[in-house]
Amino acid sequence: MKEFLDENFLLQGTTAQHLYHGYAADLPIIDYHCHLPPDQIAGNINFENLTQPWLYGDHYKWRAMRANGVNEEYITGSKSDEEKFMQWAATVPYTLRNPLYHWTHLELRRYFDIKELLSPATAHDIYDESTAKLRTPEYAVKSLITKMKVEVICTTDDPLDSLEYHQQLKKDGYAVKVLPAFRPDKAMNVDDTRTLNQYIDQLEEITGISIHDFDTYLQALKKRHDHFAANGCVLSDHGLEQLYAEDYIDSEIAAIFKKIKHNYALMPLEIAKFKSAMLVHFALWDHEKGWVQQYHLGALRNNNTRAFNNLGPDTGWDSIGDFSQARSLSRFLNKLDTEDKLAKTIIYNLNPADNEIMAAMTGNFNDGSVAGKIQFGSAWWFLDQKDGMTKQLNALSNMGLLSRMVGMLTDSRSFLSYPRHEYFRRLVCNLFGEDIDNGELPNDLKWTGKIIQDICYYNAKNYFHF
Repeated sequence: MKEFLDENFLLQGTTAQHLYHGYAADLPIIDYHCHLPPDQIAGNINFENLTQPWLYGDHYKWRAMRANGVNEEYITGSKSDEEKFMQWAATVPYTLRNPLYHWTHLELRRYFDIKELLSPATAHDIYDESTAKLRTPEYAVKSLITKMKVEVICTTDDPLDSLEYHQQLKKDGYAVKVLPAFRPDKAMNVDDTRTLNQYIDQLEEITGISIHDFDTYLQALKKRHDHFAANGCVLSDHGLEQLYAEDYIDSEIAAIFKKIKHNYALMPLEIAKFKSAMLVHFALWDHEKGWVQQYHLGALRNNNTRAFNNLGPDTGWDSIGDFSQARSLSRFLNKLDTEDKLAKTIIYNLNPADNEIMAAMTGNFNDGSVAGKIQFGSAWWFLDQKDGMTKQLNALSNMGLLSRMVGMLTDSRSFLSYPRHEYFRRLVCNLFGEDIDNGELPNDLKWTGKIIQDICYYNAKNYFHF
């Protein structure tokens, strides 16, 4: 019987073990998509206790706690940090076979050298020991990052963001590159024209551009896009149910924008056309600057209206959607490619039923100009676990070149999430190792080891030019 979380965790054979320990384990990390708050990095803050980096904003854990019957007061409510932690500790033993069980104990080991299993019996000791460490300079957030050998972090930032904390980090000479990523979802949220007009007012104030029509709206957004580029940004990102790729003419979009400015409700086709136009303009700017554009597709958000009204978005009420993806994705990519203005692109899929669709679609638009120009991105959100990652890796292997994949990212708000890269690397090594052991791949560990290193680190470094 194997020991839980031993050095060969997830590595089912000596070949996999050799590949991981010999080639993957010690590589640096490039976290090219996450939601870490740059102000906390710039401030190099110390957390007061383990609840703060673990449970503040972590809707993965919140969902598990709710499923375990924990009252909301102990999740997002007014109970103390210690009381919330104890409820999480009481939930952890019930997360067996959920990835949270693995992540929880990997993080305790890798950051705090705590090997005890978290439960009500160990909760107080673990809370006290981790809290004492978190309050020391060695556990300030910059040290938490460098402890995991992180080289690059790309945060997720709205076009209105001043990027002052990114500027401060660069000025301070922090060893880790902390770069912004342009996430303009709010700028195309025409489902709620009143909120969008408030956003437009803020954009107008920040840019000094009087926004009275669609052209001036684009001018203001382009100015922010330029501002991001001037501050080291090389990526954009979009969170969408599906790509919008409706045909439109400029006069239609101009008329739709006038309706938006007058707070008129839009028809569904008008919404789709406006979003289609916005996505095209953003993509053209990305291509012009040589950025990488990312599209996270397939989330069905805010399913629970009562909970959403009480707590707002990103609090654990989202799920996998079953949207039709292939045709609109094809139309969108083809429109840009037809004009030879398709930037390097990463497509992330949330519905495992669409894995093969996404993997096959990316192959339609690789043009030989860049290795892996169009990427089927790593399994994310509900799928960034053993089964989901393995399915994504197998779909990419079968339909494209896994060897050219740009690897893993955290997509996390927590500074304690970097063991997810280790998790991914172990799974990659296990897949190759099992194939070698089964005689399905040659026993060429040197070449296979190079491929694994590329997937885990070098492909991303070359793809993004970090």
